[in-house]
Amino acid sequence: MDSDEILLDAEERMEKCVEHLMGDYRGIKSGRATPGLVEGIRVDYYGSPTPLKQLANIGAPEPALLVIKPFDPSVLGDVEKAILKSDIGITPQVDGKVIRLPVPSLSEEQRKKYVKLAKDKAEAQRVAIRNVRRDANKTADGLKTNKELPEDDCERLKGEVDELTKKFTGKIDGLLDSKTKELLEV
Repeated sequence: MDSDEILLDAEERMEKCVEHLMGDYRGIKSGRATPGLVEGIRVDYYGSPTPLKQLANIGAPEPALLVIKPFDPSVLGDVEKAILKSDIGITPQVDGKVIRLPVPSLSEEQRKKYVKLAKDKAEAQRVAIRNVRRDANKTADGLKTNKELPEDDCERLKGEVDELTKKFTGKIDGLLDSKTKELLEV
């Protein structure tokens, strides 16, 4: 493994941390209807837990309303049960062939709770990024010890890994800032 491969691997793993956080943030309720709130809910579909987004069209025709239209109308009851069992805190309204989810506005207490959750999720991804940096530096040190990488190149590589770490930690911070603003706007 050479220094370019180490850098590429570290960058890919750090990018996955950012993508993971984005996915986590889609599932945090902000008082605004977004399909991300329910996409990951698993529905028991013929005995196998299937993500809701694979079973239905999910739309937000209004800022405070989600509409779920299953491709197969026979799973309407199963979708309703799955939504009730999930922890999103919204009661579904079944209307013939669609399910309507009115998204209530958040209380101040709920907003603060979700901001704390967003901060916790961001910190978990910062830790994951630092772990990627540690792994990359350990690999570089191993190459230096085995005389496969000169000491100057090893230090340059560690500097580049630190720059990557700063770049992706900055992305995490940006995502946290925008999610916090979204949660706190009334």
